[in-house]
Amino acid sequence: YQPQMDLRSNRITGVEGLIRWQHPVRGLLLPADFVSLLENSGMIIPVGEWVLRQACKEYRLRREAGFEDVRVSINVSAAQFNDAHLLDKVRRALQDEQMPQYALELEITENILMRDPVSAVAVLRAIHALGVRIAIDDFGTGYSSLAYLKRFPLDVLKIDQTFVNDLVNNPGDAAIVEASISLAHKLGLEVIAEGVETAEQFEFMRTHDCDSVQGYYLSQPLPKFELIELLQKRV
Repeated sequence: YQPQMDLRSNRITGVEGLIRWQHPVRGLLLPADFVSLLENSGMIIPVGEWVLRQACKEYRLRREAGFEDVRVSINVSAAQFNDAHLLDKVRRALQDEQMPQYALELEITENILMRDPVSAVAVLRAIHALGVRIAIDDFGTGYSSLAYLKRFPLDVLKIDQTFVNDLVNNPGDAAIVEASISLAHKLGLEVIAEGVETAEQFEFMRTHDCDSVQGYYLSQPLPKFELIELLQKRV
């Protein structure tokens, strides 16, 4: 889980759940090393549901430790998004773990949404009707349409680390980030900047009214119990 800090309150208000695979030979693998294997084998659907259920289950652990207001976000793959049973799986996971709907956030890339924008709107509205938050991930890195962006029922826009990495030295990246924050706010969306790794990047986000940040400057992704320890230290 990688913490997300609210820049107004300086509190950790959310975490992104990130999957890892403890390989018996190669050690701990990042998603780039095995997600394509999951997709090609069809395993992405059951593994995606496992991630959803684990995220809801471990939210309960944090709630029992006194951190009920720290929401959790998980990534949704193209195959999961197109799964006719996605809505039922989300509903059942929330019910089984007695998790408040607003505490769950689904992250979906703009490329997935733009493959079939009309169908995507219907799916997003159904998810939103449950009370679950929706974030558009990797914003600006693929094909996007601002005309459709305003139609999607979204809550959060996540600025990709591609634009964050060199924004201090690259006026173009800085302009894109600043414009993205302004656009999102005008559309009524919260903004989270990913990949914030330096004090300069952190301060840029704060001074340009970004809502939240995540990245190594705040914390690397942590196992569930180490995350609780971090939350306890920051109270």
